[in-house]
Amino acid sequence: MSATTLATTPVQARPWLRRLLGADALGTGVNGLAYVAASGPIGRFLGIDPGLLLGLGVGLIAYAAAVGALAARSSPSALGVRTVIEVNLAWTVLSFVALFAWLDPSTAGTVYGSLQAVVVAVFAALQYAALRAEPSAE
Repeated sequence: MSATTLATTPVQARPWLRRLLGADALGTGVNGLAYVAASGPIGRFLGIDPGLLLGLGVGLIAYAAAVGALAARSSPSALGVRTVIEVNLAWTVLSFVALFAWLDPSTAGTVYGSLQAVVVAVFAALQYAALRAEPSAE
């Protein structure tokens, strides 16, 4: 299937795929808003630079808006859903790399960062399973 066909192929989404996308957008948006609104206190608690959290927060808000827009469509494109899955997987991998190779978080930061990465991976797995269950996603 070509990229053009993939981009325009709608998925006749069952409600649970759209709910997964919506929950992903909501959780991501809440995290992003928290990072923007309280990057200083959160950064100190997690042992992560507040400037990094602020930048991540802005990016998360934008990403949440895009995922929310996809979730709001009655038939989201298969390419859109696959992109969300791939971004979620990339976030998971980069979160662990950042926690254990780049950053020096507090114990709370290590626990929180690991848990959020696992939650994002679970979203990716559930979204993948939901996409595979859609008859028009093949």
